[in-house]
Formats: sequence, C-alpha cells, structure tokens
Amino acid sequence: MLKNYEFWFVVGSQFLYGPEVLETVDKRAAEMAAKMNASGNLPCKMVYKLTAKTPEEISQVVKEANYDDKCAGIITWCHTFSPSKMWIDGLKNLQKPYCHFATQYNREIPNDTIDMDFMNLNQAAHGDREHGFIGARLRMARKVIAGYWMDADVQQKLGSWMRVAVGAAFSRQLKVMRFGDNMRNVAVTEGDKVEVQTKLGWQVNTWPVGTLVEYIAAVTEAEVDALMAEYKQKYEFNTDNLAAVRYQAKEEIAIQRMLDKEGCKAFSNTFEDLYGMEQLPGLASQRLMEKGYGYGGEGDWKVSAMTAIMKAMSEGQTGGTAFMEDYTYDLTKGNEYSLGAHMLEVCPSVAAAKPKIEVHPLGIGGKADPARLVFEGHAGKAIVVSLIDMGGRLRLICQDIECVKPIYEMPKLPVARVMWRAMPDLLTGAEMWITAGGAHHTVLSYDVTAEQMRDWAEIMDIEFVHIGKETDMNTLKQQLLLSDLVWKLRV
Repeated sequence: MLKNYEFWFVVGSQFLYGPEVLETVDKRAAEMAAKMNASGNLPCKMVYKLTAKTPEEISQVVKEANYDDKCAGIITWCHTFSPSKMWIDGLKNLQKPYCHFATQYNREIPNDTIDMDFMNLNQAAHGDREHGFIGARLRMARKVIAGYWMDADVQQKLGSWMRVAVGAAFSRQLKVMRFGDNMRNVAVTEGDKVEVQTKLGWQVNTWPVGTLVEYIAAVTEAEVDALMAEYKQKYEFNTDNLAAVRYQAKEEIAIQRMLDKEGCKAFSNTFEDLYGMEQLPGLASQRLMEKGYGYGGEGDWKVSAMTAIMKAMSEGQTGGTAFMEDYTYDLTKGNEYSLGAHMLEVCPSVAAAKPKIEVHPLGIGGKADPARLVFEGHAGKAIVVSLIDMGGRLRLICQDIECVKPIYEMPKLPVARVMWRAMPDLLTGAEMWITAGGAHHTVLSYDVTAEQMRDWAEIMDIEFVHIGKETDMNTLKQQLLLSDLVWKLRV
C-alpha cells in the first residue's frame, strides 16, 4: 500500500537571484529527490515538482496535490530566501499533510571559496526561518524536520513521517464493518460515528450477522482444504478437533469476502450476537488481522479502525501490531507487570515463536469450542494506543511500554498473551491511563512510535495524550485540564 503513494517536493525561491541561480536550485532539488529515493530509507517515492517563485505557482501545485489521490503529502524546503507572503494562499488551501524539511544542499561551509555568490545561492538557514514563520502564523499542523538531507537518520525521520501521512490518507478512506452492536452497557466502546467520519474519514456501518452466516454456508470444502494446507504450513496443530478448525477457515473466507466486497478494511463483532454461527471467530479474526485488516472485540469499532490504520502505517516492518486488551496485573512489589490478552483475538504478528492452533471451551457466547492461535508475544519496546470519545471531541492516548517474555508459563490459559511493564512504571502508568480515560481495548505496536501517533493526531486535528517514562502526574492533570478548556473553545 505504501508504494501506491508519493510525496511532492516543492522548493521555495524567488526571481531576485537571476536565472542561473534558479537553474542550479532546480538541478539540485531533482538530485536530492533522486538520491533520497535511492537511499532505501523512504517508504514512498519523493517526487520533485517545482521550484516555486510566485504565489500563483504555489497555489497551483497545492490545488493539484489536493485532488491527486496518489499524493499523500507535500514536503517543502527553501533553498534560497522565499518570501513567505507568497505562500499564504497556497498553504491556507492545502488539504494534505505538510512537512517542512529544513536542510541545505551543502553539508559544510566551504572555508576557502565562500563568497557572496555562495551566500546568495545557499540561504536555506535564512529561507527556512521565513517559511517557518508563515506556518506558525497560519497555525498550520505541520511536521518540521531539520538535518542534512544525505544523513540516514534524517532520511529515516522523513520516512517515518511519510508513514504517518499515509496513515492519514488510509484513515480518510477507511470503511468499518460492524457485525452487531457493541457489548451491552459498556461505555468506552460507544462513540459518535458522525464525528469520526467528519474528523477521521471513517465510514462505520452495520451488516447483519445473518448475511455473514449465508456467506459462511457458501464456502466450499475445496476452499477450506486449501486454507487448511496454509494453516499446516504456518502454524503448529495442537488439536485433533479439525472440524472446529475447518469452521474457523470458513469464517475467515466468509468475513474477508464480505469485507472486500464492501471495500472495508476493518470489522468488529460481539459474542452477544452470534445468531446462526457455530463459533465465535477466533482463528479467523487473528488471521484477518495478520493480513492487515483491523479488528475490535465486543463491537469496539474505534479500536478496530485504529488497528487497521496502525497496520497500514507499519507496513513492511516486522515487530507486529495487534488488537489488545489489558486483562490482569502481577503486583509483586517492585516487579509489577500487566498481562494483555483477549478471549481469542490477538494478531500473530506479535508472536515470539510459531503459534499453535488449539481448540478449547470459551465459557462465553454459548457456542461451540472455538479454534484459536496460542502464543507468547515477543520482548521489546512498544506502545499501546486508545482512541476515546470525550463528547464533542476525540482523544488519542498513547503509552510507552516494555514488553517482556511472560514471567509465568500459564499452562491452563489457552490464549495468545503479551506481558509488559507500562511507563513510567505499572502502578503510576495505570493511574495516568485511568485518569486520562484510556480504554481497556488498545492497539499494541512494536513498530509504530509515540512520535508518529502524535503526528497523526495533529494531522487529523484531534487531542493527543502521551504517557512515557518522564511523564509526571501533576503535569498530566494540568495538561488534561488545559486541553478540556482549549478543545471546548475550538468545538
């Protein structure tokens, strides 16, 4: 999906310096884009569009970007001094994510040859400050990245932001399929679907469970045989109940057909509405997440959509991103951990080893014993993310965590599980999460970073709360209070 998008590189200058300078700027900008594309550090192509010298040129390229579905954002840089009043109309009308790349063509100051001609040509330090002012003056959501364009770490920052911008484009086209409502009497999984479509672009609608049952019945045995062969190649079988596994294969095929027919990239279901189904989809939901679809249990369509978006942002990375739920704590003094799991549905992209297919009673939902993938999550730094509806606005909460190999074997717990230490520590982190209103359902990702989620929230114009190693409770409470005041005024 990332390869379907490109980013337009627009360089600022003016006619003051004469045609030779503008020709040099043009050649250098094309060279920079080509070399950064060849570096392997950018997940999407950077396309050099033009050196903009007039308000009309800037407005025109913005209009083209707004209506080009392939363009996921604009990257600007001022090689020379580009008077910022030229950019006002264009930037005011920009509807795509915007990155201000503060760099310069040369790495070092050429001590022996520097003269006024060099100074007139190489005014990025001058031009980028003028350009930065107008972004601040217009109060634009923008990403500012400073550094030498040939350095790998700088290119990686740019690539990281590209993933965020693609996540924004993906969000604005996202359709979510709901099978049933959210779990009865649960508050945090509720939400304003009109608000999320207005702000985030999501189209969230319901399809009958009965229709899904018809799709399941239409799956052929030959199709199930082919999928079972794939299961045997990818996973270990730790069950003799192949009939239960085959039924999950039917559910996987049926759900994916419905999703693809309607253009949906995420879905939710609930164990309270399984009319006509033999099993709650477990293995089926895990497999669909592994393919990149978003999922939310108990009808939680918000976490379903966020799972899909974060999977899109992390495409090609190998740490894994999964629907997750906080289940229980180990409160051993000084060695506290959270155990995350779900009844059945945790994505195997986060598995530390080859998952096992097992069949066990569920004890909820009143259906047959469902097949599921059982595994431990791998160790590593990660984040958990929760999107909540605060009434009139959306709040995205992100917490840094450190995943560990589970400290217990838990032989009687037949579910996928991940164990982690929340930042700044489990108890303080839990207090902060609860104070901010974070849900029990989250998206856990080893690939997406807190900085990327902050950038995504800024692009989407929603509130962002970050809980990390250095977060202080008093500061967090003050932030939440001020945010309430600011966002109420904005609404």
